[in-house]
Amino acid sequence: MEWKNNMRTTFLNIAFFLFCSVLMAQEVPSSQENIPYLVTFGLNSEHSWGDDDFSQTIFFMIPKGQTAPIYIRVYDPDTGGELDETNAGWNTKMKYSIYGGKGAYTDKDAQNVNPVGNYKSGVLIDSRVFGSETSTDKKWVTFGPFNPVLGEYVKNMDSYLFKLVIDGLAGDDGNLYKVFLSINPNENVSVEGANAFAFEYSVRLQSVANSVAHVYPFADPDVASFHIKCFDFDNDGQIKLYSSVKNGHLVKTNNDNEWSESKHPIKPEEKNKCLDLQIVKKGDYKNDVVFYITNEYDMPVPFYAAPLGGVPRYKYKISISSSAKAQK
Repeated sequence: MEWKNNMRTTFLNIAFFLFCSVLMAQEVPSSQENIPYLVTFGLNSEHSWGDDDFSQTIFFMIPKGQTAPIYIRVYDPDTGGELDETNAGWNTKMKYSIYGGKGAYTDKDAQNVNPVGNYKSGVLIDSRVFGSETSTDKKWVTFGPFNPVLGEYVKNMDSYLFKLVIDGLAGDDGNLYKVFLSINPNENVSVEGANAFAFEYSVRLQSVANSVAHVYPFADPDVASFHIKCFDFDNDGQIKLYSSVKNGHLVKTNNDNEWSESKHPIKPEEKNKCLDLQIVKKGDYKNDVVFYITNEYDMPVPFYAAPLGGVPRYKYKISISSSAKAQK
């Protein structure tokens, strides 16, 4: 459909423009998001545990000028450790697959929020399966080195894109983990000018009452509205949308194993920037939840680890009362 291609081209153009600024957050979830871990469950899990599709996809943007090898590191990739969530015994394996080459990002199925069709598009560069082994529990595991040119070069971004797909294989346990794009195989050292993004987040929130998590969706120049979808929030507090002109617009939430959706118009002042979706937690218990956002054409909106345009701040409008004017 021609309008979809035009929308994608517009997004690529503006993303490239903003990408030229120095971005230094390649941990996913990032410290700015205040989300401790991504979470992916095994393929035989109940959705009510907090994962709607047992798959997660992360994209990494590598600037064209990066010539040194890059590494993708995963913290706690196994499924049988202290951080993970068991369901009466460990029986789950996780598959981590890294793709580059033509179509890794630009294939339309790669940008879907569901693992359907050709979502594993591109050229498979590396793949590993982890079970309940203790050797990787609460440890960083490194994939690479990778030459940046192995990613898919996206002209309008002037960047190479790599795709990391995490699939829960047979089993019903939950795997908690995080990832980092690094220039060092043994420690987390950011790639200057790089960024990371996803079209859907399946995450574990902080187990702290009143803690605030952040998700940074990008509003491209043509978007008219955000349709915010949330799954299995368990009525665990409030979700609010902030920007330079939105001071905490309430987002519809849900109970266990339910979806919710709310629509929020995007104003001209909010375009070409990231907004701030804030999740204010009510309980001090564990909660796994899924988020994604589409525009008015049902096209997914990307979440950035380092918000494009910076963290949005509401601009208060100060009005002068008539009595104050009279005193002048």
